[in-house]
Amino acid sequence: MNLGLRRLSAALICALLHGPALAQTAGSPATTPAAPPAAVEQCGEVLSLPAHEGSQRYAWRPPAAGAEPLSLILLPGGAGYLNLDERGCPRALSGNSLVRSIPLFAAAGFGTALLDAPTAHQGEDGLGGYRIAPEHAADIGRVVAELRARTKGRVWIVGTSRGAISAANAAARLSGAAAPDGVVLTSALMSGDPRARKFWVAHSVFDLPLEEIRMPLLLVGHAADRCVRSPAARMGEVIERAKGATRKQMVTVSGGPGTPGPAGLAACEGRTPHGYVDQESEVAAGIVRFVKGGSY
Repeated sequence: MNLGLRRLSAALICALLHGPALAQTAGSPATTPAAPPAAVEQCGEVLSLPAHEGSQRYAWRPPAAGAEPLSLILLPGGAGYLNLDERGCPRALSGNSLVRSIPLFAAAGFGTALLDAPTAHQGEDGLGGYRIAPEHAADIGRVVAELRARTKGRVWIVGTSRGAISAANAAARLSGAAAPDGVVLTSALMSGDPRARKFWVAHSVFDLPLEEIRMPLLLVGHAADRCVRSPAARMGEVIERAKGATRKQMVTVSGGPGTPGPAGLAACEGRTPHGYVDQESEVAAGIVRFVKGGSY
C-alpha cells in the first residue's frame, strides 16, 4: 500500500472510531464532511422460519419489478450448511453451481431463496440423513408457502448434487399450499454407498417415493460427470420412476472446459462437469425456459 492510501485508511479508521470530533484538528479550517462509505453489497435479505427442530434461514432476493413473480428455492449439495452471514452470503459452499448461478436467475427476473440447513443440522454432517426425512420436506414446505404468500406467484425448487435428494423429497411428499409448482434436479445423487461408515452416504433420490411427484420435473446431468454418486446413465431410471410428473424432461449436457478426469469422489466438486463449470449460463438459461413452460 502506498503512503497516500495508508494516510487515507488511517484517517477513515480514526473518523469511524472516534466520530467527527477527531475529523478536524484544533485550529484547522472546517472541511465539508466526507460522503459516507457505500453500503456493503448484499447477497440477499436474511429471513428465518421455524423448522422441525430449531429454525432455518435463507437469503432472499425478490423477483425483478415488473416481471412475473416467479421464485426458485435453491438447495445446494454437500452437507447443505451454507453458514450464511449477515449479508446473506454463504461462508461455505460458495463454489456450488446453484450459488454461482444466482446472478443468472436474477438477470432472468426470477426471485431466489438460498436455503441454509436448519440450526439443528449445522454440524459436521450437516443435513446428512435428514435429507430423506418427511420432516425435512415439511421444513422446505414452510419456505414454499411463505414465498408464495409473499410474492403471490409460483415457487419452484431446484436441488443439485446431494441437494437433489432434498428437492425430490419435497416434491414427492408436499401437497397443498406447501407444495412447489415444479422441481429441477441437477447432477442428482443416484448412487449411494451402503458400505460407508456413515449410514446416510447410502442415500440417493431412489430412497424417495418418486412416483408421488405430481408436478413438472426437469432432470439435468452432464455427460462428462465422473462423480460416482451422480452417473448420468441412471437419469432415465428417475424419469421412469416419476410416472406422475405432469411434465418432464431429461437433459444431458455436454462439452465444457478440459478433459474429464478419473471417476471418484473428487469429481463431485462444484467446479467440475458435476457442477457445470463454465457452463452455468447455458444450464441456467435452460432451467429458466423449462420453468416458464417451455423446453430446456
